[in-house]
Amino acid sequence: MKRLCTIAAVAVWSLSATAQDSFPSKPITLIVPNPPGGLVDTSARLLNEPLTRIIGQPVVIDNKGGGSGNVAYGTVAKAKADGHTLLISYSAYHVGNPVLMTNLPWAAKDFTPVALLTVATNVIAAHPSVPANNLKEFSSYIKANPAKLNYASQGNGSLSHIGTEIFKQQIGGFVTHIPYRGSGPAIQDVLAGQVQVFITTPPSVMQHVKAGKLKAFAVTGDKRHPGLPDVPTTAEAGMPKFQLEAWVGLFAPTGTPAPVIAKLAADVKRAMEAPETKTRADAAGIEVRYLGPEAMGKLLASETEYWAKAIKAAKITLD
Repeated sequence: MKRLCTIAAVAVWSLSATAQDSFPSKPITLIVPNPPGGLVDTSARLLNEPLTRIIGQPVVIDNKGGGSGNVAYGTVAKAKADGHTLLISYSAYHVGNPVLMTNLPWAAKDFTPVALLTVATNVIAAHPSVPANNLKEFSSYIKANPAKLNYASQGNGSLSHIGTEIFKQQIGGFVTHIPYRGSGPAIQDVLAGQVQVFITTPPSVMQHVKAGKLKAFAVTGDKRHPGLPDVPTTAEAGMPKFQLEAWVGLFAPTGTPAPVIAKLAADVKRAMEAPETKTRADAAGIEVRYLGPEAMGKLLASETEYWAKAIKAAKITLD
């Protein structure tokens, strides 16, 4: 009996080694749930070039925008689980959509975490007409003047929408939501003063803050942003419980062999920690923050619980 168990163990090890050694056997496709440009697509492009060199196979980007990310997620959920079709996942879609929508063409169980790739903080920005010079004054003004200000978001259910609702919950004030289709038109209206507030990623507003066309009250991460070194974090500004970061991760269809996941994770680690990758990420205002499959799984569980609670408290739905 012991001999049979040993033979079985050797057979399993042999199959695992073969799966790992033979992977990848063809080009890898990264399915991106957004159009070219922006955090998610940029993160995919930070990965594909160095990963191509490491694995010796082309790593191709396929932008499948639309449906609040659901087109891309549905595509990967139905893909063959062999590691050759992978999802570049955006936090707002991955943890938000299952709470915001019903009848999704995918479920969280359809994906297995491979790695966390990048993280982007946000900045609380406002038009210069807002009579406040810091986060404390800004919060006090909102509470004293309910519904006087409007805030822009990148769209209903977006990170900027949900994040601003969390901010409102924490300060106990009200700002009217004005949804847009992306950051571009939102920023234009904030610059014009038609909408006064926008919580968004620093690269979208850095040049306008430096030019004095917008105010920046705080950065919503745990450290200051290198592009806005004079802007305090929310903790430094007196709101330590308000943090808002967007993350981008790599996921495989559930059922992908464990040795393939392990090889992908190791190769992605090398690609994301290469010096040239960090240089390119810094230029884009994005932080490379690699986590392996297990740690990414724990982050996902924590984020899912946090965002579900926030979305339900704000009574946000997309149906």
